[in-house]
Amino acid sequence: MTQQQRSLSATVDEFVDAFNVNDLDRVMAFFADDAEYEPGDGAKHRGKAAIRAEFAPQFAGRYGAMRFDVHDKLVDESGRRAAIRWACRIDVSGRHGRGVYPLLRLIGLLRHGPRMVWQGMDVFHFDADGSITGKYSYANFKVPPMKRDRGEPWSAAASTR
Repeated sequence: MTQQQRSLSATVDEFVDAFNVNDLDRVMAFFADDAEYEPGDGAKHRGKAAIRAEFAPQFAGRYGAMRFDVHDKLVDESGRRAAIRWACRIDVSGRHGRGVYPLLRLIGLLRHGPRMVWQGMDVFHFDADGSITGKYSYANFKVPPMKRDRGEPWSAAASTR
């Protein structure tokens, strides 16, 4: 099924799933060639190569194992827009912490423990073919309002990253 043939709601679900199974190639397949990404830190990344470069450390495990749990999803099919409110769960324990930037891991462990969670949202813009033309993330990136994650254990698929 092509992106144009599936609903934007299904596209967003599949996009989040690609993040959660740590598949950067699959994530990038959702973007239009001239897409833009604003991660919320004031930077803008235009084009697939720039977006891939921005995502690469995350997919290499430099921030620990990450999983996004979607709390809310709003979709405007006719307007070609969608938004999700999410919790990002980060695990820097054991094998998940091996590739993490050392200073980031130390600060995270001392302040929050080995598992953390923070909240944010993404707004997506799509072209007529269903490809992402814009991904705009909103969260407090300077001092993330993280806390210890005392939630349910992750699924087996998420723990294999």
